[in-house]
Amino acid sequence: MFHFSAGLRSNIGKEVIFVELFSQEMTKDCAGEILNWRYPPPHDMYNQVEDEAGFAELLDESYKVVLDQDGRIIGFYCIGDAAQVPKGHNFGVYEKVCIDFGLGMKPELTGRGFGCEFLTFVLREIGAGVLRLTVAKFNERAIRLYEKFEFERVDEFCSGDVEFIVMLRKV
Repeated sequence: MFHFSAGLRSNIGKEVIFVELFSQEMTKDCAGEILNWRYPPPHDMYNQVEDEAGFAELLDESYKVVLDQDGRIIGFYCIGDAAQVPKGHNFGVYEKVCIDFGLGMKPELTGRGFGCEFLTFVLREIGAGVLRLTVAKFNERAIRLYEKFEFERVDEFCSGDVEFIVMLRKV
């Protein structure tokens, strides 16, 4: 379990919520809650289904859940193949050896200025190395956040009718 103290600052008003963040292995209860999160359009493509496949993915040991000091779920992250969009392999975007990671924040916390602290926590957990993430091109808010953390756009591809950007950061 990793521990990190942070002040999650809202960009709405002057709200500052001080929390301590922890990570742990994904549990079935946490996976069930995450599978029921609902994001508004256009981010609704991140909505998942609470079924056997959804549980299997979140419980495959590549996922960690991020909790606050009261045990409330703040978000999650994953490392490795689970962070890759499978169709990207057809375009060779994952050929370079990197640490792939993906993350998700509770819908009620998105767009409120908490992303920097959440991403800082996740990056501290992952550690050093060449980090790679894949993000939907329409998710401009997330892309701006990643660019603040010195991720650079290195590739693009389509999966169905969704365009993705692959970003790298050398630490």
